[in-house]
Amino acid sequence: MKDTAALYNRTTETSTQQQKMSDTDIANENSPLAHKASGDEFCRLIEIIRRLRAPDGCPWDREQTPKSIMKYLLEETYELLEAIEEDMSKDVAEELGDLLFMLVFLARMYEEQGRFTLQEVLKNAAQKMIRRHPHIFGDIKINDTAEVIANWQRIKEQEAKDKGVKHSSLGNLPKTLPALQLAFRVGERASRTGFDWHDAQGVIEKLQEEEQELMQAIRQGDSLAIREEMGDLLFTAANLARHLSLNPEEVLKQTVHNFILRFQRMETLLKDHGKKMTEATIKEMDEAWKITK
Repeated sequence: MKDTAALYNRTTETSTQQQKMSDTDIANENSPLAHKASGDEFCRLIEIIRRLRAPDGCPWDREQTPKSIMKYLLEETYELLEAIEEDMSKDVAEELGDLLFMLVFLARMYEEQGRFTLQEVLKNAAQKMIRRHPHIFGDIKINDTAEVIANWQRIKEQEAKDKGVKHSSLGNLPKTLPALQLAFRVGERASRTGFDWHDAQGVIEKLQEEEQELMQAIRQGDSLAIREEMGDLLFTAANLARHLSLNPEEVLKQTVHNFILRFQRMETLLKDHGKKMTEATIKEMDEAWKITK
C-alpha cells in the first residue's frame, strides 16, 4: 500500500508541476521543461509496470511472458497503423501509448530475467542512431537522400563485419513481415545493387511471361508448378508496384477495403429488394454489383 500511495503522490506532484508550466513552455518541444515533463511521464510508466509485475501485483500481468504478449504487440501495432492511415490524431496518440506500454512491459520482463535492462535498450538505440547519422552528429558531408541511404548501408555492412556476421545486400528482413511487404522490401534492396529492371515496362513484360508460365502449369495440372508460378507472378506484381512508386501492401489493402464496402452495399441493395445473398442468382448479384459501383 505504501508503494501505491507513493506512486499516486508522485503522479499528483507531476500533474501539479505540469499545470504550473506556461503554454509557451509546453508548446516549445525544445524547452527543458517540456523534456522533463516527458521524462517524468516515462518514469511514471516504468514504475506502473514494475508495480503490476511485483509479487503482489496484477495476476494477469505477472503471468505474461515475452512470447505470450507477441499477439498483443502485433494487435497494438496494427491498431496504431490503422489510426495513422485514418489520420485520427487522438487515436494515434492513444495507440502510441498502448504500444509504448507493451514495449516497456516487454523490456521489464527481460530485465527481471537479468538478460538486459531498459537503460541498455535506450542507450543502444541512441548510439546506433548517432553512429548511422554521421552527417548530423559527425563531420561527413551528404547532399541528398540517396547518399544518406548509401552511407547507411555502408555503416550496416561495417557493423555486421565487426560482429562477425555475414552481410547480405538484402539485409535481415523479418520473415514475419506480410508477404507483399516483404516482396516489396526485397525488391527495393536488390535494386540498390543494380539488380533490377530498367523501368516499369520491363516488369510488365516479365509479368506477362509469368502469367503464361502459370497458365501452362494450370493446363498441365501440376500443383507444385502452379504454386511456384503463382508465387512468381505475385512477386513480380509487387515489383511492378514498386516501379510505379506504389506500396503493394497498401494498394491491396485499399482494394480489399473497397471491395468490402461495395459488397456490403450490394447486400443492402438485395435485401431492400427482399433477397438474401444466398437466395440471389449470380445474374442478380452482378446487376446489384454494377449498381453499387
